[in-house]
Amino acid sequence: MVPLRVTDPVTPATQWKLTHAINDPALCRSVLSKAAAFEPQPDKEVSDQCHIRNRVLLSSVGQARIGTLETRCPIALRLAMWEHHGLQPAARDLLGTDIARIVHIGSYNCRPIRSPSGGTGRMSTHATADAVDIAGVILSDGSRVSLISDWQGSDNAATFLREAQRTSCIWFKTSLGPEFNRLHADHFHLQNTGWGTCR
Repeated sequence: MVPLRVTDPVTPATQWKLTHAINDPALCRSVLSKAAAFEPQPDKEVSDQCHIRNRVLLSSVGQARIGTLETRCPIALRLAMWEHHGLQPAARDLLGTDIARIVHIGSYNCRPIRSPSGGTGRMSTHATADAVDIAGVILSDGSRVSLISDWQGSDNAATFLREAQRTSCIWFKTSLGPEFNRLHADHFHLQNTGWGTCR
C-alpha cells in the first residue's frame, strides 16, 4: 500500500495509513517532511513520566505557519492532516480566505491533569507531548479568530470554530473545547491518544 501523503484525498484507507505512520517514527518524519517545516530533535527524557520521544520542532504545517512548537511527530502529523483537510477548507468556505498562522499555547508541559476543582494527581498527556493546545488562527488578511473572543458568537467566526473542532475530532483521538469545561474556554486540547472523545 502507498504510504500516507497528507495532501491525498481522504479514502477509507487514510486513517489506517495515518495510524501506521504515527506508530513508525521514521515513517512519521518522512511523511511529515512533505507536508510541514520542522527540525528533528533528540528525544527529551526528563523522567519516566515526562519526556518527548520522536521529538520535532515544528514551524509550519501545510500553508499555515505556527510559532515554533516542541512536540512529538505524531502530534505534528495530526496537525498537518487537520490543517489540510479541516481548517483550510473551513476557512475558505466560511471566512472567504486562507489561514496564515495557527496560534497555539503549547504541547510539552511536565504537569498533572488540571480540573475545575484542582489537581487530579494523574499526569497530563502534555507531559509526554501527546497533546497540543490551539487558541485560534490568524487569517491571510491579518484578522484573528480566537476561541476566547469568538466561540460564543453567532457569526461566521463562531461557525468556523465549531467546524474546526468537528474536523479536529476526525484527526485527533481526543478533542476538548469550551463546551467541555471552563479550563478550555480559550483553547482546543487535542490529543494523539484517547477513545474518540469530542466535546
